[in-house]
Amino acid sequence: MKPIWIVDDDESIRWVLEKALARENLATKSFANARDAIAALEYETPQVLVSDIRMPGDSGLDLLQLVKSRLPGLPVIIITAFSDLDSAVAAFQGGAFEYLAKPFDIDKAVELIRRALDESLREANVESGPAETPEILGQAPAMQEVFRAIGRLSQSNVTVLITGESGSGKELVARALHKHSPRAQQPFIALNTAAIPKDLLESELFGHERGAFTGAQTTRRGRFEQAENGTLFLDEIGDMPFDLQTRLLRVLSDGHFYRVGGHQPLKANVRVITATHQNLEQRVRDGLFREDLFHRLNVIRLRLPSLRERREDIPLLVRHFLVQSAKQLGVEAKRMSDAAITFLQGLDLPGNVRQLENLCNWITVMAPGQTVEVKDLPLELSAGQGAMQVAPELQVNAHHAPPAASVATTAPGPDGWLSLLELQAATMLGDGQQDVMDILGRQFESALIRTALKYTHGRKNDAAVRLGIGRNTITRKIAELGIDGAKED
Repeated sequence: MKPIWIVDDDESIRWVLEKALARENLATKSFANARDAIAALEYETPQVLVSDIRMPGDSGLDLLQLVKSRLPGLPVIIITAFSDLDSAVAAFQGGAFEYLAKPFDIDKAVELIRRALDESLREANVESGPAETPEILGQAPAMQEVFRAIGRLSQSNVTVLITGESGSGKELVARALHKHSPRAQQPFIALNTAAIPKDLLESELFGHERGAFTGAQTTRRGRFEQAENGTLFLDEIGDMPFDLQTRLLRVLSDGHFYRVGGHQPLKANVRVITATHQNLEQRVRDGLFREDLFHRLNVIRLRLPSLRERREDIPLLVRHFLVQSAKQLGVEAKRMSDAAITFLQGLDLPGNVRQLENLCNWITVMAPGQTVEVKDLPLELSAGQGAMQVAPELQVNAHHAPPAASVATTAPGPDGWLSLLELQAATMLGDGQQDVMDILGRQFESALIRTALKYTHGRKNDAAVRLGIGRNTITRKIAELGIDGAKED
């Protein structure tokens, strides 16, 4: 993490902030005037900038203006001994993160810097994205058509609608379209509209002004601003709330939008790429999607084939994912036997490429030998169900738990399930899933309680004792998680 810059001509202020932030294990760099800070910006940047507003030479507002022109996502905190309204208004109009008047409480100042730091890291994570665009693999004729379409669209800024089943790789195609476009050096911002709660989605897309709603303590840039001059990818566009569709249509029509609570129009120079697994024409007929927005998005439609339509690519994909998974875990890559590959090619994997990748993650952790046979694959696949939609998080078959005596020989070791958990979390976070902690936490609790009930033949109170939780707690959890098969002791 980069240091926090402190720009103030008052040496005592610099000293106090340096010591307070050092106690928080936060690195700092100080400047006695704006001129030196501006010069330093030529070869390095801070994580957060804290600047006095009135200094000899260039003022804090001059520094703020320059920083916002170069680094619009960098939080700047303005501090001053002149807590007059004009200065405050000027600071916020210039894009300051917050305004702090001297004399200030040092604990509150540190808390404010912490908030600015969180915002800075959020901006950095969004704008930097992956270091490299993941490779799209495929030799099947259906994929060659996709590659040709990407090539034809490489120098175009036209809006593209990508359709295809869940897990087929729509975001990879969107990233490839960006990578080979004139905007390649600018940000690629991805947002899964189905993963954001409806009441937060508007702010996530368009940003919000300070005080726009409860909890809006600072001005925040939305995804349109973060994607300026680059590409904005809106996944699962078919799930966008109807009222937000109107706002999106307006941006696509005239190129302007307003932050939530804002009155100043902002211009958007953004290429929009959308994706959906749904039938948008049917959603239009059902009154769930605006027809005019559909026509705005459906300028060029690019259909991505399911894995069932490109079974010949499965060996190539499996080799790639096994190597990738092994690198993540620092182990030797496993290989699939010819029989196992043939078996996989015969399955109708409903989760498509994502399901195959998650399966390879599972194999890397769980398969006993370096060469994987059909018998080493998850029982769900061996039974012909093909239902591993997600990486089998802790899925040492919680729904089909083995007898107590056999658990020690069939359950993974402690590193195994933790690795699976990490891989599943990484997959969900990479897909833009929200509430990952809550989702995985509920699955973890459900697996534990179901397994305990198996051991106790459904006796709820006995299961609570074995798990080390209270009777009321297990009763509440069983109800919340919808677990069947429990009975009173």
